[in-house]
Amino acid sequence: MQTEIAKNSVVTLKYTVTDPDGAVIDDGQHPLVYLHGGYDGIFPTLEEALHGKKVGENFKIKLQPEDAFGDYDEELVLVEDAKLFPDNIEVGMSFERVSEDGEEEIIYRITDIAEGKVVVDGNHPLAGVALIFDVTVAEVRAGTEEEIGHGHVHGAGGHHH
Repeated sequence: MQTEIAKNSVVTLKYTVTDPDGAVIDDGQHPLVYLHGGYDGIFPTLEEALHGKKVGENFKIKLQPEDAFGDYDEELVLVEDAKLFPDNIEVGMSFERVSEDGEEEIIYRITDIAEGKVVVDGNHPLAGVALIFDVTVAEVRAGTEEEIGHGHVHGAGGHHH
C-alpha cells in the first residue's frame, strides 16, 4: 500500500484553516481529497509542502494572500447606480459578471446599498488574508488511470464539476 505522497497519488487530508488572528475559516468538517501532481486540486504552495509526506504526518503552513485567494484589488470595488439592479437586492447577495475582456466570470458581492448607489466587490471574501493550514495526511493511494486522465479524483467525495 502506498503511504508517501507522490505525483498521481490520491490524497485525503484532514485539515483546519485559520487566519493569522486564530479565527476559524474552515473547520474541515469534510476531509479534502485531491489528485497530487499539479492538477490544480489545491493551492500549489500547499501541494508543494505535501510532496513526500507520509500518512499520519501533521504540519502547519502559512499561505500568504498571493499563494491563496490573491491580494485585495481596489479596482474590483465598484459603485453602481441602484437602477441597474432589481428592487429586492440585499447586502451579501452575489452575482456573476463577465470581465471587460470577456475572459472570465467574476463573482461580485453587494457590500453596501445607500442613497441610490450599490457598492459591489469582486474580490474573493478571503482576498488579502493569509491562511494557516493545519494539515494531517489521512490517506494516500495511487490514482486510477481514469482519475489521472481526467485530472481529478473520482468516487466518494471526489467527483465535482
